[in-house]
Amino acid sequence: MDADADLDSVIRDRTFAFIGGLHRSGTSLLHDLLRTHPAVSGFHNTGVPEDEGQHLQTVFPPAKTFGGPGRFAFDPRAHMGAPDDEDPRVLARRLMADWGPHHDLSRPVLLEKSPPNLIRARWFQAVFPDARFILVVRHPVAVTLATRKWSDRSLAELLLHWDVAHQLAQADLAQLRRATVVRYEDLMADPAGTVARLLAFLGLDPAAGAPGGQDIADRNAAYFERWRAEGTPPVPPPVTAMMTRPEGPMARHGYRLNAPWTHTIPLPDQRRGLGMSVRALFTGRPR
Repeated sequence: MDADADLDSVIRDRTFAFIGGLHRSGTSLLHDLLRTHPAVSGFHNTGVPEDEGQHLQTVFPPAKTFGGPGRFAFDPRAHMGAPDDEDPRVLARRLMADWGPHHDLSRPVLLEKSPPNLIRARWFQAVFPDARFILVVRHPVAVTLATRKWSDRSLAELLLHWDVAHQLAQADLAQLRRATVVRYEDLMADPAGTVARLLAFLGLDPAAGAPGGQDIADRNAAYFERWRAEGTPPVPPPVTAMMTRPEGPMARHGYRLNAPWTHTIPLPDQRRGLGMSVRALFTGRPR
């Protein structure tokens, strides 16, 4: 059997699962929780930052090419749709050749986590048609303040990056066949229940794997305190208005820019139109 046939066999017999979410959204924690299941292989001790698959392949550029944390979603090139100039089967083989040595191929589910997967799921679906996607969202205040140490962007710019990234992800979501959204806040409130739901989504028996000794302390409260210390409001009113618009990603996920910061249950109708874009903030025209 030739090398391509070997790779095709591995690809055909495995379920590929991708975790995406902005930096500091909890993707690493969720990846570590899910890979404790005996049927899941996730990258570990690879020597690259956060064991992210984007750093272990040569097929597409990593987020740092487009500005890195707090910036990458502003670059249209980072938003990857279905490849239109390359054979998806060839791309799948190339990725499997890169990733395979870091996976335990005796396990049926191969899990990969990288923040820009949030806006690349359509590309991965074209390459791995039966792939499953877990998109992680966390309160923008926490993401903004946690990301600031890696970025020279202002709080306003980091908030808008959160908004843009989740607008793009929401638009893609309607075209994904097997995708689910999980809030960091719900993972913190019920780690075992959330992990069980996601394992079932991956087609696995939740009883065979449960959260172990990972640190799952909720750190949002500290960020909310820091946000209040920044001033009232800590960002210009037009940005506040943009972020809190009723049809925007913040409202859709049940978030507010002041206390109470998070609704217990995410708002329904996850696939409504996206309403205004960032362009409207400056032009006054709807998207």
